[in-house]
Amino acid sequence: MRSSSLLCSLGCLLLAGLGAAAPSPILAGSEDTAPLVLAPRGDLVKRAPTCNTPTNRACWTSGFNINTDYEESFPATGVVRNYNFVITEHDNWVNPKEGGTKLKAMLINGPNIVADWGDTVRVTVTNRLRVNGTSIHWHGVRMLNNNVNDGANGITECPIPPNSTKVYTFRAEQHGSSWYHSHFSSQYANGVVGTMQFNGPASLPYEEDLGVFPITDWYYGAADQIQHSLIPPNTVPPLSDNVLFNGSHVNANGGGQYARVKLKPGKRHRLRIINTSVDNTFQISLVGHQFTVIEADFVPVNAFTAQSLFLAVGQRYDVTIVASQAVGNYWFNVTFSGNGLCGNSFMPKPAAIFQYDGASSTALPTNPGTPPPDHNCEDNTNFVPIVTRTVPAANFTATPTNDLPVALTTKIWEGVQRVYWEVKGQDMNITWDEPTLEYLAKGNMNFPARYNVFQVPQSNVWSFWIIENIGPVPHPMHLHGHDFLILGRSPALAAPFGAPRRFNAATDTALLDFTNPTRRDTTMLPGNGWLVVAFRSDNPGAWLFHCHIAWHVSQGLSVQFLERVQDIPRTVPLNAIEPNCAAWTQYYDTSPFKQFDSGL
Repeated sequence: MRSSSLLCSLGCLLLAGLGAAAPSPILAGSEDTAPLVLAPRGDLVKRAPTCNTPTNRACWTSGFNINTDYEESFPATGVVRNYNFVITEHDNWVNPKEGGTKLKAMLINGPNIVADWGDTVRVTVTNRLRVNGTSIHWHGVRMLNNNVNDGANGITECPIPPNSTKVYTFRAEQHGSSWYHSHFSSQYANGVVGTMQFNGPASLPYEEDLGVFPITDWYYGAADQIQHSLIPPNTVPPLSDNVLFNGSHVNANGGGQYARVKLKPGKRHRLRIINTSVDNTFQISLVGHQFTVIEADFVPVNAFTAQSLFLAVGQRYDVTIVASQAVGNYWFNVTFSGNGLCGNSFMPKPAAIFQYDGASSTALPTNPGTPPPDHNCEDNTNFVPIVTRTVPAANFTATPTNDLPVALTTKIWEGVQRVYWEVKGQDMNITWDEPTLEYLAKGNMNFPARYNVFQVPQSNVWSFWIIENIGPVPHPMHLHGHDFLILGRSPALAAPFGAPRRFNAATDTALLDFTNPTRRDTTMLPGNGWLVVAFRSDNPGAWLFHCHIAWHVSQGLSVQFLERVQDIPRTVPLNAIEPNCAAWTQYYDTSPFKQFDSGL
């Protein structure tokens, strides 16, 4: 393996695999103010003394606490957290279908970004890939009046070309846990991904902060090769080769190691669980313990206790865990929905180990636990946000204008029959060097139909959208620039086949909840069912709304909400995208790698 000593010094994990494949991108980085760490546990960034203590986590600092409306105000800390990311390539090792020689595979996660509520985060991203562009999206970050830093190439910027650098700057206006990833085709499946921890108040006390705990599917093959294999009709995505917990796991060939998380007996711990997957959703449980949810995505919620949780791609749960059992080791298990429609893996029993202080550091848990009830690819919508939002029910109407049917289709492009995911009869296909914001910078509102632009012109009103699934496959839907209110959806079915259940305004409107419903930035669209969401038009910009299965967004399952277009030139510095777009256009004219998918 090339430069293994240098790469490992940046925090790599070696996983046993078999065979060799083409190079894939990786992400390395550092923070100017602290040594690089990979998914740190419990080592919070030092800050000025506050009222936030193990017995009173609801308080944060003078004038700010768990009840503060973070969309209206946040601390002005004056602190800038500087990070430098360098995206490079390495040899990705895969498992051939035959043979038995063990080689080693390398995975490198990007550094964990740690900031306090109200800090400014500045990330310098340098692209050292040989032929690929990149962009980095900061998942769930509101980016108020800051659309140019959202990191969605083809929408808010041109890709960063090889041997070029872009600086992203944003405020940690929310608090909680999230992640960042490339939005350049399905590139993040190759490892261009990392986590974020924004420290702030919480709805329950706890003694120990265990930090972020990303869980992801992992594929031995390169993402673009997998994506190419899904172009023809009647193809299905492959099962993941493994599931990684904080970047580590054993594999089917006996290599690797279980991730271990240490618990202190009798203490309450905060764990920040993040699904950074490409395709897999997870049901998670910890043998002998409960999860008490205190935050869903970036939204603090009234404490809610559960034996297991369903975690869609892109979703996060901040939970507390009380170490109340006998000293020992306990399985943290991942299971999959039995209908097979929201992900599965060749790894039959993905798991990590939660180890009490005083327990053996090598012994495996003895109690396998009981698989939790099948969630049927449905995430929980019973969480009650602490900061309330109520929508006037009288403002809701169901019309053809706010109806977004999602369907799988095939059509011929450049002489090849291809599979696409369409929204309202159109798959999204952007042009990398003509992002939406560049259209606006030139005063051009004539967007191609394939840009899937939906206007939200009015200011500070609730925008309602009905998403209907014309097929059995569920989709984790994610909105940039906003949290949305989940007003309602049809129930998930164990076998969601048969006729689609379209939204019927005459009967289904009564099922909607307009009084402080669950609010987050990612939720599941049921198979052959419907979902109704609402967001407030208080953030001018071009905001992507898409399925977070990387294969699906690559095949077009996206729209963009062009919000308050008349206010964008006043609030968003549109000229900021021009230098990078000029560099990308110059590079792409001679690049051997050409766009073959939606570009997102």
